[in-house]
Amino acid sequence: MTDAVTEDSTVGTSAAAAPVDAEPAPDPRRWLALGVVLTATFMVLIDVSIVNVAIPSIQNNLHASFAQVQFVIAGYSLAYAVFLITGGRLGDIHGRRRLFMLGMAGFTTASALCGLAQSPEMLVASRLLQGLMAALMYPQVLSVIQVSFPQRERGKAFGIFGSVIGMAAITGPLVGGLIIRDDVTGQAWRFVFLVNVPVGIASLVAAWYLLHETRAPHAAKLDLIGVAIVTAALFCLVFPLVQGRELGWPPWSFALIALSPLILIFFAFVERRIAAAGGSPLVRPSLFGNRAFTLGLMGSLIFFSGIPSFFFILSLTLQIGLHFSALHTGLTTFPFALGSAVASVTSVRLAPRLGKRILYVGCALLAVGMLAIAVVVNANGTALTGLELAAPLLVCGIGLGFVVAPILNIILAGIAGRDAGAASGVLTTVQQVGAAVGIAIVGVIFFGLLSSRGPQSAAAVLPQLHADLVAAQPGAPPAAINAQVQTFETCFVQRAQATDPSQVPSGCPQPSAGSTNPVEAAFAQAANQALGINFTAALERSVFYQVIVFALTGVLCTQLPGRRPGEAAAAVLVEAAA
Repeated sequence: MTDAVTEDSTVGTSAAAAPVDAEPAPDPRRWLALGVVLTATFMVLIDVSIVNVAIPSIQNNLHASFAQVQFVIAGYSLAYAVFLITGGRLGDIHGRRRLFMLGMAGFTTASALCGLAQSPEMLVASRLLQGLMAALMYPQVLSVIQVSFPQRERGKAFGIFGSVIGMAAITGPLVGGLIIRDDVTGQAWRFVFLVNVPVGIASLVAAWYLLHETRAPHAAKLDLIGVAIVTAALFCLVFPLVQGRELGWPPWSFALIALSPLILIFFAFVERRIAAAGGSPLVRPSLFGNRAFTLGLMGSLIFFSGIPSFFFILSLTLQIGLHFSALHTGLTTFPFALGSAVASVTSVRLAPRLGKRILYVGCALLAVGMLAIAVVVNANGTALTGLELAAPLLVCGIGLGFVVAPILNIILAGIAGRDAGAASGVLTTVQQVGAAVGIAIVGVIFFGLLSSRGPQSAAAVLPQLHADLVAAQPGAPPAAINAQVQTFETCFVQRAQATDPSQVPSGCPQPSAGSTNPVEAAFAQAANQALGINFTAALERSVFYQVIVFALTGVLCTQLPGRRPGEAAAAVLVEAAA
């Protein structure tokens, strides 16, 4: 593998690097090296989806709050997003092989720490480290492919890359479900993370022998000031969104949210000063002079706030509200992943003919699919088995596949070759930030609905509970029965309005569903039924956030320019971003 990389190499350089006149002889072991870096791709992406099905197990075992559970997911995405561009720059400066191995070693270590976590705080910190290491490792994957393969083979290499991404999306929930399926100790969730350790060690050994060192000949210096400022801005935005509800929305939470855009404005000012002085800004300000790129960033931020946040609340509803097993949850979400993988490949062929119209189709399918999910949940309620969601989830998956790949081609079509690497890095970062912010926003909506609808959910089961208690206690005075019903109602409302609605409040009865005592069994059945009603009602209403997100994305897409004929520079990113 040769050191044939342009000066503009950063995150995603492979997307639009200008063709060279004479390429050096390719390394004969390049396909084996591809397998090594694609292992990293698979690990980074599967760690996003596999954790979703483990959320209830993690929460129960570590006694984590909902805010901490949100940080387990959003923290990974946030750390990953903040340091993606930085990771690409470090690879250019210090060598892609070195940064790849450093990131892989750190990711493997962080995975072990996640699996061995003894508290929610330790798990969240380990996930942040895991996201940081992924940001150091993942950008090198695209750069290694770029310098290892001649132009004629890059399309095939990135096609394999795209299939690995689709496979990670499909297998994540299923693997997580299989790991947790027969959990009798409550500790099986740890293997969701520990499975990375042997794979990471094997990848490190293979990388040592198969990867050659490459770096950019005139790599830009790292903008540490820019990294610090943008990190502060993102933290001020996401942290209060996640923690605000648990802490009762203190004044400082609103102050931090208001401060975030001001810090971003300051970041833009600093980056312009650095560029004007001939320095190396983290993000080149001239990129934002491109209308398609700026609109594309807005659209990507909004669009990518929709999917991860949806699966967050869907997983909670299925596992906590409806008591689905982790495997059952993974199988329920399989149609979405399948539709997305197939449509991503199909979009590569359709996009040149349809242009940006394929984006309208994709956004429409996503919005319609989410509306169908709301209808299905409303119609089935607590009788939902998961099979009823197959068709709507398949439609949503197809819609996602029709948007993710083509939108990058259109956005990047007008970006100059020397800025293509930075542009693709900014886009990837915005996508990850959108995911983290979306989870936080939907968390506020979803848990707020759980709290507000607690009384209605309890009221829906009271008549049946009253009848069951009368049957279980022949001859009991009506006043005693009414007191029991009133206690149940009070406790359930307190539970719904608590920080963690999945836990029974202290001082309230905690009956077991398997109890042989008919009174306890009646209480347990009523609690499970009311919980299901509450969660499904919250899910049904929360998905309208996704409907609005995808509809708004479709409107923004109408302002994007059509794909330019012959503009193949960004086509390589189709598979990379699918």
